[in-house]
Amino acid sequence: MQAAVRMVDIITKKRDGEELEESEVRWFIQEYTGGRIPDYQAAAFLMAVYFKGMTQDEAAVLTSAMAASGDCLDLSSIQGVKVDKHSTGGVGDKTTLILGPLVAALDIPVAKMSGRGLGHTGGTIDKLETFAGLRTEFNHQEFVELVNRNKLAVAGQSGNLTPADKKLYALRDVTGTVNSIPLIASSVMSKKIAAGADAIVLDVKYGSGAFMKDTADAKQLAEAMVEIGCSLDRHTVAVISNMDQPLGSFVGNALEVKEAVETLRGEGPADIHELSVELAAHMAVLGGRAADQQEGRCLIEEVMKNGKALAKMKQFIEGQGGDPKLVEQLELLPKAAYEIEVTSTSAGYVKAMHTAAIGRAAMVLGAGRRTLEDRIDHSVGIELHKKIGDYVEEGEPLASLHSNEADVSEVINTVRTAYLFTDTKIAPPPLIFATIH
Repeated sequence: MQAAVRMVDIITKKRDGEELEESEVRWFIQEYTGGRIPDYQAAAFLMAVYFKGMTQDEAAVLTSAMAASGDCLDLSSIQGVKVDKHSTGGVGDKTTLILGPLVAALDIPVAKMSGRGLGHTGGTIDKLETFAGLRTEFNHQEFVELVNRNKLAVAGQSGNLTPADKKLYALRDVTGTVNSIPLIASSVMSKKIAAGADAIVLDVKYGSGAFMKDTADAKQLAEAMVEIGCSLDRHTVAVISNMDQPLGSFVGNALEVKEAVETLRGEGPADIHELSVELAAHMAVLGGRAADQQEGRCLIEEVMKNGKALAKMKQFIEGQGGDPKLVEQLELLPKAAYEIEVTSTSAGYVKAMHTAAIGRAAMVLGAGRRTLEDRIDHSVGIELHKKIGDYVEEGEPLASLHSNEADVSEVINTVRTAYLFTDTKIAPPPLIFATIH
């Protein structure tokens, strides 16, 4: 008779740096999700993983087990290769709003599950709800029909998707074990696997506004996620991109929607344009429409120039119950009552930005949430006039605050002190560090 599995044995094994068997990992996830393993034992296991790590096989099994702990979306009735995209989070990152229409315009189905923002990072669902009446909650049949009809649908994460990950993440958050590469990679990839994509493009951020602060950690995380995806039969590519300054010129929901639409018109800032084209080209390759990255970029640039991507954006908004005329008439988007300049108290070249602080400043204005219960003000946010490498005169505007309150002295001070200056001319940081296949 086989001996019963005991949680203390699994903890001890991992504490001593030994590799767990597949059955042990799956048993832990099943039992913990079912409430049969106490939090103190799960916390001890997480701490052992934090210090001893996991092999690639262990991380893949953990990912698979967490994905299987709840509902898994069956997207097999959607025609074509379903390509998903995930960003590890940043400030001003509105690429999902751009990539969806770009890729769908090539007839590649994009069935996207997205979340809401919390803290200094924005949420795609919040941004989309700038369009009054737009729905992001669908039953499975509605979601599949939308994707088959429009090649694009974005829904909020709902139902019983990866309950094991939700439980474990809440525990990691209060036990100092969030910052573990195998645990982060398994958490992200479990949701992607459960969401039913055939292929996945990852945008792994590093820098002052990202979870991973340097390129070494970002590369390690990217490699772990790509290996997990490929070991679970999902074609996966990761682009490692810079978040030492906000992406684009706007932070805040309606402001970011405006910038996304301008980018689809070919009128967006250079950094947003470049990252969107790069990510979308990878999606075109994985979706079978392009033989390589260069062809993918050409196809993406073409649907941007000929208006197909913008038309797809309007079709997508209308298909989910929003008003598509806002795409053509950006002046109809929600507007804040006040526009307040943040002027510089120094002269010189911008050498660095505390990007997370700018994200928090936008949150204080009402563009983000401190807690999940907070309400979003879609009209507010920050417009950046200066970024790294730009020269600034004393008294010149660094940014403009779009606010519904006249007294925002705290936010002004936060944004002003987020800028660091030097007398020496410097170049902006490179946008893309590496690509992991």
